[in-house]
Amino acid sequence: MFWSKKPVWRILDAEAPDFIEGSSPWRGGWIAGTWPGTTPRTLFMHADPVAVYPQTFLGNIFSPKQIDSAFGWFWSYLRRLNSQFDGTIVAGAWLARRFAGYGLKHLHTVPFGVDTALFSTAFRSEEIRGEMLRWCGLGPEATLLVTVGRHHPEKRIGLLIDAVTLSQQTCPVGLVIVGDGLSHDSVRHKAARAAHVHVVGRVDDRPRLATMMASADALLHGSTAETFGFVTAEALACGTPIIVPDAGGAGDIAAPAYAQTYPAGNTRKAADAIIRFAARDRVVLSTAAREVSARIGTMDHHFEKLFSLYEEMRYPPSSNLSTSAASDDIFHGDRLS
Repeated sequence: MFWSKKPVWRILDAEAPDFIEGSSPWRGGWIAGTWPGTTPRTLFMHADPVAVYPQTFLGNIFSPKQIDSAFGWFWSYLRRLNSQFDGTIVAGAWLARRFAGYGLKHLHTVPFGVDTALFSTAFRSEEIRGEMLRWCGLGPEATLLVTVGRHHPEKRIGLLIDAVTLSQQTCPVGLVIVGDGLSHDSVRHKAARAAHVHVVGRVDDRPRLATMMASADALLHGSTAETFGFVTAEALACGTPIIVPDAGGAGDIAAPAYAQTYPAGNTRKAADAIIRFAARDRVVLSTAAREVSARIGTMDHHFEKLFSLYEEMRYPPSSNLSTSAASDDIFHGDRLS
């Protein structure tokens, strides 16, 4: 973690970079943004800090709007940081709109991408599907859900387990949980008390993970704090439909043809979404998922767009980056509708 600015500034002075990217809204961002050099610079916002923590921990008490209002001081802080940079990069159009609503300027959307050679419908296996259902103590007639991600409160895995438990009152549903992290022990303990829920833990073998995702009937997701939603995009590339909250990166990528959505943080509504999904034709949903996945770029596409934008900012058509030019490009990038 950076703290003192002077050692970093000395390195920047010596290196004389062509471009600077600040990748933190905290101390590191301020060090990059306030360096006295004239080099163009951007702030890359990899998260929505208010959604990650306050909305996760206070969402059962207050509405998102109330929480946002209570954290007006943070939005003021972020506006001040934003003003130190020539541009701010986000990976989702929804986050650009959200930040613009709180007064941030010079916003550019450059979506991330997925490894479409790895995450593919070719990995779907009925044998693996059956094995995963057996882990959950269920037969092939049940609906198989998988959730993949870092075990952290923002992922709301406890809510997902509770939603699956409620949905089991209507139809047979199994949940396989993939991942590890800060709250892994609590996830394991909660899963152990639930029926038909199996915790795999961390899966480092990427082809195995792709096979598990492609072989599930749907990906179940709980987080609203992700800017892009890698795992939801990877699921779609596998032809796997998604059940996701109606907010954040996951909600932004969802559409009725291949997804079920539910109000963020609402366990009962999440269970209802699972039940609705179980009644739909998985083949039709998978076909739609495959079609939309063709519009999701790769990480190579992401970096091509990003570096092209950086070149434009380094060599602007006029002598300065005007406010109007930046605002015209506020939602630069593709959005899945």
